[in-house]
Amino acid sequence: MAGLTSQEISLLFLELGILLAVARLLGELAEHYNQPTVLGEIIAGILLGPTILGSIAPEINLLLFPLSGNRAIVLEGLTTIAIALFLLVAGMEVDLSTIWKQGKVATNVGIMGILIPFIVSFPAGMLFPTILGRQSEANPFIFSFFFGIALSITALPVIARILMDLNLYRSDFGMIVIASAIFNDVIGWILFAAVLGMIGTAPAHNFAVGQIILMTLGFGVIMLTIGRWLINKILPAIHAHLSWPGGFLGFALAVTLFCSALTEWIGTHAIFGAFLAGIAIGDSPHVREHTRTILNQFISFIFAPLFFASIGLKVNFAIHFDLSAVITVLIIACLAKIVGCGLGARMSGMTRRESLAMGFSMNARGAMEIILGLLALQYGLIKEKMFIALVIMALVTSIMCGPAIKYILKPVKPRRFIDFLLSRTFIGSLRAKNREEAIEELSNVISTELGIGAESIKKEVWEREKIMPTGIGHSVAIPHARIDGLTTPILGVGLSRLGIDFDAPDGEPAGIIFMILTPKQDNGAQLEILADISRTFRFPDIREKALKAINYTEFKAVIKSKTTL
Repeated sequence: MAGLTSQEISLLFLELGILLAVARLLGELAEHYNQPTVLGEIIAGILLGPTILGSIAPEINLLLFPLSGNRAIVLEGLTTIAIALFLLVAGMEVDLSTIWKQGKVATNVGIMGILIPFIVSFPAGMLFPTILGRQSEANPFIFSFFFGIALSITALPVIARILMDLNLYRSDFGMIVIASAIFNDVIGWILFAAVLGMIGTAPAHNFAVGQIILMTLGFGVIMLTIGRWLINKILPAIHAHLSWPGGFLGFALAVTLFCSALTEWIGTHAIFGAFLAGIAIGDSPHVREHTRTILNQFISFIFAPLFFASIGLKVNFAIHFDLSAVITVLIIACLAKIVGCGLGARMSGMTRRESLAMGFSMNARGAMEIILGLLALQYGLIKEKMFIALVIMALVTSIMCGPAIKYILKPVKPRRFIDFLLSRTFIGSLRAKNREEAIEELSNVISTELGIGAESIKKEVWEREKIMPTGIGHSVAIPHARIDGLTTPILGVGLSRLGIDFDAPDGEPAGIIFMILTPKQDNGAQLEILADISRTFRFPDIREKALKAINYTEFKAVIKSKTTL
C-alpha cells in the first residue's frame, strides 16, 4: 500500500510545526496591538508562501510547502478539517433565542444588512466583471449572486471578540449586535449554500442543482429542530456518565464530522454542515460558558491558525494584487453594509449614534469572508485578484470596527460606576445560593430606594439574564436591565463569600455581584458603567480586597484607592 515515505513524514511535521509556530507568534503579536488575530495568521502564510519566501528562496519554499504530491494532499485535508472545526465554534456562538427575544431590532438590522449590500453588489457584479475578477468561464449570474452574498455576510466570531475587548459584549447594545449578526449569518450561509449548489462543485455529486438546494435546506431545518432537540436530550447523559470535558469534546467533534460529511456528499460543502452542528450543539442550555471557552481555545489556537496561515501559501499576494479591485470592493462593502444596518437600526427606534455604531459593528467581515472567497477561488468562480480583494476587505473592516465603535459611542465625560454606588443598596454578605436568588435579594434593596416593586425589577433583570449570562469572569457578575421611568442609573452591590454561579467564561463563581439599572432610553449609561466595572476589577488585588470588605465604607475605599492612583 502506497503511503508517505519517512522523509515525507519528517518534512510534513516540519512544515506543520513552522506554519503553526509562525502563525501563533504573529497572531499573538496582532492581538497585542489590538488587531484581529487572523491578521497575523494570514501574514504568517504570506511570509512563508510564494509572496515572500517564494521570491527570496523558491527552492526552500517548495521544499517546505509543495503545491502538489502527497504532502500537499495531507495539508489540504488537514486544513479542510481545521476550517470545519472553526465553523463549529462559529456556529456555537449562535443563540437562536436571542433573535426572537430581540425581535424587531435584530430582524430589521439583519434583513437590511443583507438586502442593501445585495441590491448594490449584485448589479455591480453584472456590470463590472473584469474589475471584480470574474473567471471568464464562470456563469455571470452565479458570480454576481456570489458577490452579493459575500458582501452581505457578517463575521460573528470577529464581532463577538471586538465587543468583548470593548467590554460591550454583555451590554444591551452588544446583545442587539450579536442577535443581528446571528440572523444575518444564518440567512447568508443558507444563501451561500445555494450558490455552491448552483456551481456544481464536483462531478461526483449525482444531484441536480434544485435537489442540492432542497436537500441542503431540508437538512438545515432538521438540524435546527429535531437535531437540536435530540442533542439537548443527549448532553445531560454525556455530562453524567462521561469524563469532563473530554466526553463533551468528543461528542461535539463527532457530530460535526458527521454533519460535515453529509453536506459535502449533498454537494454544498463540509463547512456548512459544521456550522449547523455548531448551532444545534451551542443552543443547548446544558453547554456551559466554561465548556465553550475550552472548545474555542482548543480549536482557535491550534486548528484555525493552520487554516488561515495556509491561505497565504496558495496565492501570490504581490503578483495578483489589483488596486482597482481592492478599492471597488472596499467602497461597495463598507457603504452598503453601514448604510443598510444603520437604516435597519433607525427603523427600530435606535438613536442616530447607536445606529451608526450598529452599522460599523456589522461591517466587520473577518474570517467568514475569507472562507467564502477561498471556496469561490477553488471552484473557479473568481480570479486571484478578487480573492485578494476580499481578504483585504475582510481585514480592513475588522481592523476599523473596534476604533469606530469606540469613537462613536465615546461620551463627552464617561460616567463612573462609583458615582452611582449607595450605602443603602450594598449587601455585605449575600444569603443567595444561586443567581436568581441573588437577583431577587438585590432587587429588594433597590426597590426600597426607588419605590418600585421588587418583583418588577427582578423580572426585568432575570429576563435579561436568561438571554445571556452576565458572569464576566474574575469573580465578577453584572446582572442588569434598562427600566422604564428611571431617570438616572442606580447600582446594587452584593458580596458572596462562597461565590454564586453566573455561568462565566472562566467557570469561576462570582463573589462580587453588581446589579445595574439604567434608564430605558439611555443605552450609553449602561455601556459606560459596564466598561468601567470591567476595567476596575481586572486587577486581582482590587478583587481580593473588595471581597474582604465588611461594609459599604470599606468597599468604596478599596475602589477609590485604585481609581485615584
